[in-house]
Amino acid sequence: MNVAGRLLCLLLFAPLAGCAADSTPESVPSRATDIFLVPDTVRVQDVVPSGATLELLLRAQGLASDAAASAIEAALEVFDPRKLRAAQPFMLARTADGGLRHFEYEIDADNLLRIASGIDSDALYAEVLPIPKTLELASTAGVISKNAPSLYQAMAAAGERPALSNALAQVFSGEIDFNTELQPSDSFAVAFERLTREGGPSSYGEITAAEFRNDGRVVRAIRFTPPGGEPDYYDENGRSLRRFFLRSPLKFEPRVTSGFSLSR
Repeated sequence: MNVAGRLLCLLLFAPLAGCAADSTPESVPSRATDIFLVPDTVRVQDVVPSGATLELLLRAQGLASDAAASAIEAALEVFDPRKLRAAQPFMLARTADGGLRHFEYEIDADNLLRIASGIDSDALYAEVLPIPKTLELASTAGVISKNAPSLYQAMAAAGERPALSNALAQVFSGEIDFNTELQPSDSFAVAFERLTREGGPSSYGEITAAEFRNDGRVVRAIRFTPPGGEPDYYDENGRSLRRFFLRSPLKFEPRVTSGFSLSR
């Protein structure tokens, strides 16, 4: 083959050879085996079972005996463990080997016990903290009727709980005997504070204003704090409602029985 022929072969087949070299499959690495890690922290949210002590509660959630003892020792600084109550919520976070990271117990609707380790130390400390809540202004109204003959039932029909019935009866305790003086078609309107919290039930703050129509008369109450004084309830003429004696000798109790009276 002459020189021209050899050059032609190089021009025609060199690119093909390069393509063939490029198309050689590279070795594919084998897929790595998945590795499952044991969680470093175990979290539990529940309520205190009946008859449980703080030690039994902590040990039942997998806490080591020494960690449980340290937690109780820390709690004693701010809380009496004997006052642990059944059905109250708690949250516990522990390590896989039974060490305590974090423990919270709701003492009541307003306070919680927190036990945790310090940032720079493994030693446990305890504190009682207020439960974070958001204050909202709310209002409701209701009517005493055949189907709701008591303040308790009328308040429940309005979508509120007995605690608000108690608070309203306390405001007007000098004006109305809620055990005996309620009449059909009596009505009430109340403005109040509602305290809401994340992941828990709401509660009531103070009643800010209220009106009750009882057997044709209207009584009103406005919460006001005079300069240098304590908050109290006043009527629309600025007179304190405490000027009245308690008309009912019995403390008002929320009840389902009728509050109707035929005495008037």
